[in-house]
Amino acid sequence: MPFKTAETGQTKLNTLLATTALGLVLFPLAAQADPVEIGEVTIEAEAPDYKAEPESPKYTAPLIDTPRSVTVVTEEVFEDTNATTLVDALRTVPGITMAMGEGGQPFADRPFIRGYESTSGIMVDGIRDASAQSRDVFNLEQIEVSRGANGALAGRGAPGGSLNLVTKTAKADDFIAGSAAVGNADHQRATLDINEALSDTVAVRVNGMWQDSGIPGRDAVFDNRWGFAPTITWGLNTPTEFTASYSHYEGDGIIDYGHPLDLDTGQPVSGIDPDNFYGLLNRDFHDTKTDSGQFEVSHALNDYVTLRNITRVSRSSNAYIASNPDDSQGNIVNGLVLRNVKSSNSTTESFVNQTDLQAGFSLGGLDHSLSTGVEFAYETTDRSTYAVSQLAPGGIAIPRGECDLFGAGAPSGYNCTDLYNPNPNDPWTGAISRNPVTRTNVDTFGAYVFDSITLSEKWILNLGLRLDDFRTDTSTDLNNDDTLFTYQVGAVYKPAFNTSVYASFATSASPSGVTAGDGGDNISISDEDLKPERARNYELGVKWEPEGRDIALNAAIFRTEVVDGHVAVEAGRGAPQQAIGEQRVQGIELSATGSITDAWDIFAGYSYLDSEIIDAGPINTADVGNQMPNTPENSFTLWTTYDVLPRLTVGGGTNYVSKRFGNTANTKSVDGYWKYDAMASYDLTSHIALQLNVNNLTDERYYDRVYTTHMATIAPGRSVVGSLKFKF
Repeated sequence: MPFKTAETGQTKLNTLLATTALGLVLFPLAAQADPVEIGEVTIEAEAPDYKAEPESPKYTAPLIDTPRSVTVVTEEVFEDTNATTLVDALRTVPGITMAMGEGGQPFADRPFIRGYESTSGIMVDGIRDASAQSRDVFNLEQIEVSRGANGALAGRGAPGGSLNLVTKTAKADDFIAGSAAVGNADHQRATLDINEALSDTVAVRVNGMWQDSGIPGRDAVFDNRWGFAPTITWGLNTPTEFTASYSHYEGDGIIDYGHPLDLDTGQPVSGIDPDNFYGLLNRDFHDTKTDSGQFEVSHALNDYVTLRNITRVSRSSNAYIASNPDDSQGNIVNGLVLRNVKSSNSTTESFVNQTDLQAGFSLGGLDHSLSTGVEFAYETTDRSTYAVSQLAPGGIAIPRGECDLFGAGAPSGYNCTDLYNPNPNDPWTGAISRNPVTRTNVDTFGAYVFDSITLSEKWILNLGLRLDDFRTDTSTDLNNDDTLFTYQVGAVYKPAFNTSVYASFATSASPSGVTAGDGGDNISISDEDLKPERARNYELGVKWEPEGRDIALNAAIFRTEVVDGHVAVEAGRGAPQQAIGEQRVQGIELSATGSITDAWDIFAGYSYLDSEIIDAGPINTADVGNQMPNTPENSFTLWTTYDVLPRLTVGGGTNYVSKRFGNTANTKSVDGYWKYDAMASYDLTSHIALQLNVNNLTDERYYDRVYTTHMATIAPGRSVVGSLKFKF
């Protein structure tokens, strides 16, 4: 398989070692006896910690018989790797990068899957989550990552794939679990998970989280949050279940825009202390708040048919002022840099109702596993920015690129600072006010049907079709209407009960102004009437679950194309656009998930992405043939744990991400990196354990996000966290 590496010999050696490690896992398993055909199979064993099936009812077959690449990140992976955010958890999945949330979008979780933004493809319990936020995992049971054009599953957008976040629900047993953790950078975090079965049919559960923490290796940056999520279920173990849940989450932190890019090299300015933070503690802030209420009723009409309805009402807000250390206009002059302001204040209210039906039946001599449903959604976003004065004493404006005329600190009103020695505690005293609000409304109706048809013992046909009708309108009298059909079709061949070979084709569509949500649902005169961007995905793969082992081995080759891309046809901001752009990503994905032995677990994967801009429009013809932004050619993750003793578990892992470009011109970039992590856990009793996590073991200082023009964020340094965990 192709595996392009960086230029250094050390990186090539690291890549070789990592590839060999994955090969040592895959190939000994492949050397077992040939698979045999059997009838009914009964396996009496506990489910492995790292291997799970999706919870979404839109999956109509087990993963081994699903013709697309799907990774399920379980709660056990969160716990073992000390992942506390969605960003942390997704680092265990190769081929996903997180992008900057600047330039018109709120700063929030912004995943790119297979090179394409998938913010619009984030779902919670199978329903699209319209809010822009930085998410914690304290109330999640698992994350389901589905790759490839995913319109049939996720609705609008999702050209590279989608995420489904599965929340915790009440169980039929009693337990109290939780953790208390401390670490460097003043890290403190506590979680509590209480489940109580009130009767044979009623149970309640409450999850809580509190965190007060700095960021290792970053001056003055902090990330404080808290949340709680109660849920109650009536009708456990009966044909009809009712579940009511609520979630409240608040975050209080500061946005870190990292380091400026050098206008000549297109890479972060050299010679800067990795700890340097260019913000202002008495001006900058980042406040998020989310309240979500959900009610679900599920009724089994018989052993083969289940009807479900789920309703969610939510309100989320995301407000911030951040200091950008440069704005691509040559603000770095004579060792000084302007603290350029970026800001947003958005509130999104949404109502979503989804009804679905799952049925298993035989028709015409063929077995069907069917899932069909309808969805109604109403979303309203109020968004504005802040007017922040950037004046020198005497009310004198500071032109871009002229910090050297004023100097750092007091002469500039602390709007200019020393590039090599910034002080986040500078006493900035400027004025702040809120700009006018723009309202965006999005109404959605969707209808879908999925079916897995067993044609014979060897062949399964997988079909999916979705209709979406959107309307977007704004308080500035812009609107957009679209009715779209997206679909997927796949064929699975089973040479043995535990092996599948598949081929699939899937599509998605991204209408103007109804893709990202919470500030990203914007339309303008330049794109108001454009036809949607469309994506199509071709994929061939093989899935194997070795007999007698709780592990899944997957390999796939794919090609994803975006056509009718929206590109400018004249120069200048707000210039007219046409739907003529085209992009392509093709590549390979490998994964190994589950238990190699009773004592040895693994969660590993590799992704090779060959991206290319095919058509960039008449203004950016020089971009044709370039790589796509936020699309590393190579990425590799490995996390593994081993039970050395009955009470002692050790683990470790590595992440490799190759060079990424920040823009389509491929003039802005950050280098690739290797990161190593380690873990040790010791059970003091059957209910209490101590765990130590050291993330970024070698204290590698690397850049994990790069923006299209002017900055790159630097990843945290070494993190050392000790946890006391309990479950009774």
